[in-house]
Amino acid sequence: MTDILVRRLSEAATVPARAHRGDAGLDLFAAEGVTLKPGERATVATGIAVAIPDGYAGFVQPRSGAAAKHGLGLVNSPGLIDSGYRGEVRVILINLDRNEPIEIHTGDKIAQLVVMPVPELAVRVVDDLPSSARGERGFGSSGR
Repeated sequence: MTDILVRRLSEAATVPARAHRGDAGLDLFAAEGVTLKPGERATVATGIAVAIPDGYAGFVQPRSGAAAKHGLGLVNSPGLIDSGYRGEVRVILINLDRNEPIEIHTGDKIAQLVVMPVPELAVRVVDDLPSSARGERGFGSSGR
């Protein structure tokens, strides 16, 4: 098992944790309170810094329950945490509800962190790419 080192930057920080055994994501918690008016976004502190191991990357993703129940989303989903980053993990939240504000309190679950291996790849410029079944068909190419 590979460790993810976590440093608490604030007394309000909650260490990321899985809600259930076998969950892919570690819950991320707010280390500050904020009110998001409809359509408003804010960068919310988690109060933690992490050391993602070399060869891995962290992906900050929305929580499906918060999205379905409250319209809480992430602006840059997924957010990327590179293995060399050691600053505070902050989450860019947006209120997608058209009418109601969303109250975020210290200690609320606001996102989840999924850590995955990322292979080191070399970039090579070529004149032609190998063919594929899909080819150059883009947006909407798979139908409805």
